[in-house]
Amino acid sequence: MQYLTDKLWFPNPKNATEDGLLAIGGDLSVERLLLAYNSGIFPWFEDDQPFLWWSPDPRMVLFPEKFKVSKSLRKTLSSGKFEITFNQNFEEVIKSCATVPRKGQAGTWITPEMQEAYAALHKARHAISVEVWENEKLVGGLYGIDLPQKKVFCGESMFSLVSDASKVAFYYLAEYVKSKDYKFIDCQIYNEHLESLGAEEIGRDEFLTMLKYVKI
Repeated sequence: MQYLTDKLWFPNPKNATEDGLLAIGGDLSVERLLLAYNSGIFPWFEDDQPFLWWSPDPRMVLFPEKFKVSKSLRKTLSSGKFEITFNQNFEEVIKSCATVPRKGQAGTWITPEMQEAYAALHKARHAISVEVWENEKLVGGLYGIDLPQKKVFCGESMFSLVSDASKVAFYYLAEYVKSKDYKFIDCQIYNEHLESLGAEEIGRDEFLTMLKYVKI
């Protein structure tokens, strides 16, 4: 595990600890965040912790063609009850991801500093949001980092205020990346909900190969 300074650099992601922790410190500048995601690394920490950077093994990904549409989700999609937009209210989406309660989770890793950093990424056109509206109210959505040169989307978080809203957002994200011929959506770590939608775990070496990681 390495301690980062102001130098724009990360250690080889294969050198992470057994639990996936790679480095501590640094900053959340647009440049460092882009270097991280392009290298298969992501930040994840809580308010009372320093910046922590991760490269877990295995890695959770979704190949867009493997997205699972259940009968109930298909019914929701065909009902027309939701309106879907992209990049119409990024800051409200990330705020909702941080504040909407989640089952089995007491707090959030999406700190105010993280929200500010990802808003900067969005303004620089590197972060995307998907919004789900019902009766003109934002009821679900997600956000993440777009890596068009890698043909990879790095999902960060999603939220839902009504049944199926986050699933609908994820479905439209999968359709979006499929239309762009992207290789996969990076889901980072195992999540039972995402597994039910078709996400799966692969080894870090395979992940980095598909990401076309080049040693820094």
